Amino acid sequence: MANKGWAYAGLAGVAAIWGVNFGVSRLAMDTFDPVLFAFLRFGLAVPLFFLVLYLKEGSVGVSPRDALKLALIGLFGVTLLEILVMYSIKYTTLANASLLNVAPWPIFAALFAPLFTKESFTRRIAVGGVIAIAGVSLVILGGGEGLSLSSDNMKGNLMAFSISLLGALFNLSCMPLMKRYSALRVTTWFSTFGALFMFPITIGSWGKVHWTGLTATDYGVVAFGVLLCTFISFITWNAAMYRVGAARSNFFRYVVPAAAVITGYIMYDEQITSWQIGGGVLMAAGLIWISAERKLATSEAAKQ
Repeated sequence: MANKGWAYAGLAGVAAIWGVNFGVSRLAMDTFDPVLFAFLRFGLAVPLFFLVLYLKEGSVGVSPRDALKLALIGLFGVTLLEILVMYSIKYTTLANASLLNVAPWPIFAALFAPLFTKESFTRRIAVGGVIAIAGVSLVILGGGEGLSLSSDNMKGNLMAFSISLLGALFNLSCMPLMKRYSALRVTTWFSTFGALFMFPITIGSWGKVHWTGLTATDYGVVAFGVLLCTFISFITWNAAMYRVGAARSNFFRYVVPAAAVITGYIMYDEQITSWQIGGGVLMAAGLIWISAERKLATSEAAKQ
């Protein structure tokens, strides 16, 4: 596991950044339409992706056939996924959206991984996943909002659940491409296509922003979204995911709601309950159990 330690640390760090982004994005929504803010995140990151890609690898191209695959990944994994996230929050409770968005995602990734890679769904992943799911459920539902199965929320519930399925397939579809290209090149191209497909949806939103009146906070949240939440996070996540496998990696998404709860406490004085603290500990135990698999397997092999 030692040589994969950076990958596990990267996955946990990126998930924490995405959790903090919930609080940062709430600030952004005071100024920017949600879809416009999502477009700014990816659109402004694209030149950075291409610049770093060219400086690091000396070229930026992909084959026409792979460009088509990356266009589809960008359409479904960036454009459609970001829109579904926004509207799922609008049409159901935050607890529903968080739980249905986050909890099933790693399960789908683990179940469908054999179709894309040589990964197998092991008993250790299953046990650790169940423990982590229990923990993340306590983190989300322990805040007091509770899970609601009301018919009024069904549209948003279905959207949130579809995010988990779509997101898992999005991650897995990148894995075969990263056998031929670097994580940086794959991320650059699907982000580019995702931003291009998203742009027409934002046309009516640009005129609603008082651009000359933007504050330092506005620029700060955009910079956070572009540099940390998109540019650095997507490259790190994809590189780490390719290193340790999509099935194992996606369980680290359970760090997102925990980080979001802590961010809410720091930025908005939202209370953290004992149930949420216990859920965080349980979730961490599940993730440690999952990430320890390779280390245990290596030790057993050495004894033999």
